Amino acid sequence: MRQWRGVRDDIARAARDVDRPAGSVVLVAVSKTFPADDIAPLIGAGQRVFGENRVQEAMDKWPALKAAHPGLELHLIGPLQSNKTREAVALFDVIETVDRPKIAEALAREIGRAGRAPRLLAQINTGEEPQKAGVPPQEADAFLAYCASLGLRIEGLMCIPPVDDQASPHFALLAQIARRHQLSTLSMGMSADFELAIQLGATHVRIGAAIFGAR
Repeated sequence: MRQWRGVRDDIARAARDVDRPAGSVVLVAVSKTFPADDIAPLIGAGQRVFGENRVQEAMDKWPALKAAHPGLELHLIGPLQSNKTREAVALFDVIETVDRPKIAEALAREIGRAGRAPRLLAQINTGEEPQKAGVPPQEADAFLAYCASLGLRIEGLMCIPPVDDQASPHFALLAQIARRHQLSTLSMGMSADFELAIQLGATHVRIGAAIFGAR
């Protein structure tokens, strides 16, 4: 619990340092691989926003947690497979990884069928890494236009910079694309670089290890 409080304090301090208002940065506590017994104390302390990488893992532990604790917000921060779209739309409040036309099409169909619309972010592969999911930056404008043509409302962007790169150019690029499209949400920054992300406009930071410890 001490780690979680320390992270919250660091987020607040980083926001103050760049004259951003209190509460302008949301902490997404990344609970992937951790069981419900490890998550419940954080909920009891007041954490309300969590991130999971895998749909199946989230389905195993989050329905009961959400039923027991109304008001929680669950983010999908890992790749979405098209055959898991129905489960993802039913369980997650935010899907941060809309990353290709096939997934956009599957989400549009399922949202129309279910009548439930999670908030959506497009994942941008700012480093253009072939092994990583996400839309290449030069294709972002066309992809966002395609999502809009399907009736999907993309409210923001997320990225995961290459491990060996300086993160700041990637965060700056994501913010530039968001400004061009008047998107209000920027999910960027993790345990090692969230303070830098806040300086460059992050509205959500995804932090796991600094809260829960090593996996």
